[in-house]
Amino acid sequence: MADEKEARIVEARMKLRERFEARMRGTPSASDSRPEGAGAPNRHGMPKLPVGQTVTSGWPVLDLGRQPNVPLTKWELLVDGAVEEPRKFSWKDFMDLPQVEDVSDFHCVTTWSKMDVPWEGVQLSTVLALARPLPEATHVLTHAYDGYTTNLPLEEALKDDVLLVHTAEGKPLPVEHGGPCRIITPQLYAWKGAKWIHRIELLDRDRLGFWELRGYSNTAHPWRNDRYS
Repeated sequence: MADEKEARIVEARMKLRERFEARMRGTPSASDSRPEGAGAPNRHGMPKLPVGQTVTSGWPVLDLGRQPNVPLTKWELLVDGAVEEPRKFSWKDFMDLPQVEDVSDFHCVTTWSKMDVPWEGVQLSTVLALARPLPEATHVLTHAYDGYTTNLPLEEALKDDVLLVHTAEGKPLPVEHGGPCRIITPQLYAWKGAKWIHRIELLDRDRLGFWELRGYSNTAHPWRNDRYS
């Protein structure tokens, strides 16, 4: 039964991705013919280090001045808005979803990059597929437990390496880095991945998030130095 359930989830995820496949291939981090940066190509063909970035061995902490400590017994993830089947996941529900491991880079708009981070979590496309976005859905607005919001077009949100991560470098994600669960967006600047994720709202139009309303780029492509509007 567990294998059948996982097969149904994977099928739903793949059907949703098919709707956006062409747009995903056309995004700058997958198709830019003149990306800015240095180093050997990454797995998407972009220079390993985006323009204006410096590699760090640490992991600086940036937030809005609040670090909510959400017990796993009270944590929940809501997926709603322009969907056919709004969902609410407890921590157990979330951990029962297909888990993936990946290694990707983390690029902060403040000019540092943390390279080759091992992650474990759930593909964002999985929870979106389970909620069955309506045909008119085009974007998501993610809401964090600290009140933070940020937006993503679905062609970015559905990429395979966009994860809801609970583990980094082999350890549970620390609270200061968004634990117990945050989103990572390896093909965009890291502010597009909300820490302390609580709700994912599907939208039929774009809506700016916290930093986008305050002058940050709406698109956030590292290999175009796309930091500010």
